[in-house]
Order: sequence, then C-alpha cells, then structure tokens
Amino acid sequence: MEGYDQFKEKIFAKTKLDLSLYKERQMKRRIESLISRHGLQDFESYFQLMNRDKDVYDEFVNYLTINVSEFYRNPAQWEMLRSEVFPAILKRTKRPKIWSAACSTGEEPYSLVMCLSEFLPLRDIKILAVDFDSEALNKAQIGMYNEKSIKNVPPAYVERFFEPVGKGYRIKDDVKNCVEFKKMNLLRDDYPKGFDLVVCRNVMIYFTEEAKDEMYRKFYESLSPDSYFFVGSTEQIIQPQRYKFESNRTFFYYKK
Repeated sequence: MEGYDQFKEKIFAKTKLDLSLYKERQMKRRIESLISRHGLQDFESYFQLMNRDKDVYDEFVNYLTINVSEFYRNPAQWEMLRSEVFPAILKRTKRPKIWSAACSTGEEPYSLVMCLSEFLPLRDIKILAVDFDSEALNKAQIGMYNEKSIKNVPPAYVERFFEPVGKGYRIKDDVKNCVEFKKMNLLRDDYPKGFDLVVCRNVMIYFTEEAKDEMYRKFYESLSPDSYFFVGSTEQIIQPQRYKFESNRTFFYYKK
C-alpha cells in the first residue's frame, strides 16, 4: 500500500507521535488493517477520514498505542517486587516516588498501589502514571474492569480494593486517589526526574533499537541514586552497562 512515508509525516504534524520510531513492518501492517476495516484503499484517504471523524481518529490512537494490560501481569515478577525490591527501596525512603510509564488503562499503577499497601498506608502512596492515549487514561480514571483482567489479583486484594458492579469490578476510590494520571509521549516529551522506581513494561518491544536506546538513557536519568527500573518479560536489556544500569534481579535494573 502506497503513501506510508507521507502518512507518517502528517501523523507527526497532527499528533506529535513519530511512527518512524516504531518497527515499520509491524506498525504498517496494523494501520493497513484499520484502513481495510473502513473500506479504504490508501493511507491518504484514511488520514482525511481521521480529520473528518473524531471517532475514527480516537480509534486510530487507541489501536496504535496497543492497550493490552492486566493486573499483576507476570505474577512472579510482582512477587519479586513485593519481597525484595520494595523492602530495599523502603530502607532508604518511607515516601517512595514511583512512575508507571505507558500505564495503559490503569492496571499497572493500581497494582503498584495494592502491592505497596502491604508496607505503607494508602494516604502515603503516590504514583505518577502516564500514557499517550487519552481514551486509555479516561478508562483508567473510571477504573472499571472485567473478571479476566483481575485473574492474577490475590483474592484478599479483590475483596479489599474492588467493588463488584454488575459483571465487572470497580477499583475503590481510596486506591484511585493514590494515582495521578497524565498524558505523555514517551518518544518526545521530557521525562520527569527523582524516582525511586520506574516501571515501563511491555511497550518498548514495539519501538526501534534507536528509540529504545534513547529511552533507556532517559529512564536512567529519571531515577534517583539507589533506585530501580522494572521492565516487561520480553524486554530484558542487552548490555545494561551501556546505560549505566546494573542487572540487579531478572527484569529489574539498578541505578547506583
């Protein structure tokens, strides 16, 4: 399908989302499936449709940002966080500063709150959670989830932190109040600093090696000394010393 390079330029002008930083074959295939879904033949006509129809534009952003999430994804890694990483952080500070990057629909930052609640009262827990997708952030702030998404949540947490609503579950307000949601483009915006833990899981696999290289360096600068970077199960960093990280535990990297 012709016109992808011009489409990337127009999308960047419209959204500041740089498609050239994503793996091209994978991303182009995803967008082509959207084009076909709308009965169109090329990238230009799809871009024009997005300009006319906000629902089509919102669908594009939501589809592009790949919102696949669940609570306590890869439970063994969360157990490592609970049993080793949080205790190490809390030896240094009783008010840890935590950032959930690419938080999608909220499962990750809310999981962080529930996990940290074993060590601190909810009133002392504050998580920054960012994502590029406004629709995902809106869903996160509403906090409604289906039964499948909470399958890995410990039963005691389900009882304590969720309210049954119809066939789903709503996260309670005292958990919501621990999380500040913001819109952010990780590929373009300045990164906040001073964190004891940065969590960025299951999103960097979609980016080019050049984009990941820059992101790792920026995440390192976001951390305070003696802090941790937590990545997804398919995102182990090759040669973490290139970015000044130490490989501390599997999927956890340490900044001295």
